[in-house]
Formats: sequence, structure tokens, C-alpha cells
Amino acid sequence: MNRKSSFPSKKISLVAATNPTCKISEQYRTIRTNYLSSIDCMNARTILITSANEQEGKSTFAANFAISLAQQGKKVLLIDANLRNPILDFSFKMENSIGLSSVLKGRVRFEDTIAKTDIKGVDLLTSGPIPLNPAELLGSPNMESLISTVAGLYDVVLFDTFSILEVSDAKILANQCDGLIIVIQSGETSVDDIVKIKRQLEHCKTKLLGIILNETK
Repeated sequence: MNRKSSFPSKKISLVAATNPTCKISEQYRTIRTNYLSSIDCMNARTILITSANEQEGKSTFAANFAISLAQQGKKVLLIDANLRNPILDFSFKMENSIGLSSVLKGRVRFEDTIAKTDIKGVDLLTSGPIPLNPAELLGSPNMESLISTVAGLYDVVLFDTFSILEVSDAKILANQCDGLIIVIQSGETSVDDIVKIKRQLEHCKTKLLGIILNETK
């Protein structure tokens, strides 16, 4: 079901859909090819996408990577697991009155929250209303159950999360996903931040699939 947003705030560029022949879209296709051909990625169906800090382009990457995978014929679910500062609902012009937080609280069924986007092959689960306890919800048994369910319904499930160095949300979710992609911003993300991320992930169960150097937010 298509759902239009009533609360516009900011928007990211869906360049892989709007301008598929440009250089940036070609770079997303290169990343897609690397992912689909990598032995490490073959069994990684649930993938967490995060960054060191906010405003480093992780949501832009998550959305366009999802679009690029769908253009290759993959069935993709994009989940806005940023329960503190969500953005994907407005970028895809979807309502956000119900979503991930609603499912995790047991208020709605997962099946009633999935929205089909205008891009063939890409479904979206918005964040839902911002909760008071995002970390607890992401680490709950309901989250584990949801991940298990969607992994059986989609070829690839991408989770856009809050930045990993600022709160515990991404680390909690990383332990439940098959793989992790980190987006770093050229000229912004410091070496110290990268070292801190490495330390954060030392005891995580998930596999680091790659680091994306982003030049646009």
C-alpha cells in the first residue's frame, strides 16, 4: 500500500531511481556487483547500515543500494530502524503513523506496516512513532522474531540505523543481522572515529561486509 507523508522535514536523493545513467548510480551498481559476487556476502540477507556519526550519508546509501539491488531483480525490504531521527518515510513519500516501533510494541501486525514504494522490488517499513525506549525495542524478542520473518520473505533486508558511536542502537541490532556496512564521510569521519568503530564491533557477532567512502551526504 502506498502511504503519503504528512510530516515532511528533510529528504535524501534517490539518484539510483531518478538518474540511473549518472556516474553516482554507476557507483551504486559497482557496489551491488561486489556484494552479489562476494563469498562473504552470499549468506548475508539481513544487513545493517550505519555510520560513525550523523550526517555522513548512511540513509542515502541505504536507500540507493536498495534501489540498485531491486534493479537487478532482487526483492528488497528497506527498514528504517533509526527510531530517534527517521528520514526514509519522507524521502519515499510515505506516512509514518505506524511502522517498526508499532510492530515491536505489539500494536500492529508486521504485514499491516509494509509499504510498496514507487520503485519496483523495494518495500519499505518506516520507523513508526519515535519511542521513549528505542534501544530496548531493538533488542527485544519481537525484533528477533521480525528479522527471522522478513529474512524468509525477501532476498535482501537492509536496516538503516542511528550512528554507531552516538548510541547503542546500531550495536544492539548488529548482533542480530548477518552483515554490516559502514558509511564514512570523506573529509568528515576522523581516523579516531574509525578506530572507535572497530573497538565497538570487536565482540559483535555480525560480519563486516564493507566500508563505503561517501563524498555526498
